[in-house]
Amino acid sequence: MAMTNPMQFITQVRGEVAKVAWPSRREVMLTTVMVFVLATLTATFFFLVDLVIKLGLTWIIAGFH
Repeated sequence: MAMTNPMQFITQVRGEVAKVAWPSRREVMLTTVMVFVLATLTATFFFLVDLVIKLGLTWIIAGFH
């Protein structure tokens, strides 16, 4: 493997970083809000599923007493 000069490496890194398509502020804010909304919906869904399972099991177990 050939050794790369540190200055060449830095130049190459800067060239690659310049190619990156950075998101706009609006895109970052929109995706952040979407993540929080979807996380909240997911948490609510699993809370309700857990509640239904708990109530069902409580009902089944109470039937044996």
